[in-house]
Amino acid sequence: MTTRTEQPPSPGRPLALITGVGRTVGIGAGIARRLAASGWDIAFTYWNPYDARMAWGADPGATRTIETSLSERGAATAAIEADLADPETPARVFDEAERRLGPVTALVLSHCESVDSGLLDTTVESFDRHFAVNARATWLLIREFGRRFSAERGTGRIISLTSDHTVGNLPYGSSKGAMDRITLAAAHELAHLGMTANVVNPGPVDTGWMTEEVRGHCLRATPLGRLGTPQDTAHLVDFLCSREGQWVNGQLLKSNGGFG
Repeated sequence: MTTRTEQPPSPGRPLALITGVGRTVGIGAGIARRLAASGWDIAFTYWNPYDARMAWGADPGATRTIETSLSERGAATAAIEADLADPETPARVFDEAERRLGPVTALVLSHCESVDSGLLDTTVESFDRHFAVNARATWLLIREFGRRFSAERGTGRIISLTSDHTVGNLPYGSSKGAMDRITLAAAHELAHLGMTANVVNPGPVDTGWMTEEVRGHCLRATPLGRLGTPQDTAHLVDFLCSREGQWVNGQLLKSNGGFG
């Protein structure tokens, strides 16, 4: 895990830790920009080797570009390179975020391992890696957050991004299902902290992974006649992180334009 330049926290701004902010067009980056505009400082993780082995490829300079866009919105930032397949990483991420920007108030989990394969062709190695990143890392990050949370009661937020796609995408969908249960358990097990925990399913959002065939299918299956955008997801996450969103707790929310 490597880190970047030092930047002091902004007085009066709470800190959101967002995982999986590796590409400028990604959902994580969209959430980070929205929360920065709403008055949050932002610590975020990225893992370039994952993007490099995916079909869309690495996004050179993305981390610096994202940092700049957040700073322009008034946020202090901390970019943390983090391999979430390593069980030691979640604690180190919190250590680094706290050292550079202070205690975390909101944890937004938008990282993932996602490699298409089905029941018959998924390898044990791939299955285990999906569960390590999507489920185990989620548990360890939430556990660290619960152990360290020190902000005002009622301000803590946990939000995980999920998917219900499992056909031909077995390890991704099943590990995301496990992530859902872990996150929703936090709504009850961390209730003594006055912390909310919710899961958001953004549906199909084209961040560079869709083929023309997939894009056409998703358009036909969405009543509103368009694809989701990172901004659509970000607006919901922004509300859930606000004081006005406190009463929404322990829910799996679909923000998908009616896709189905």
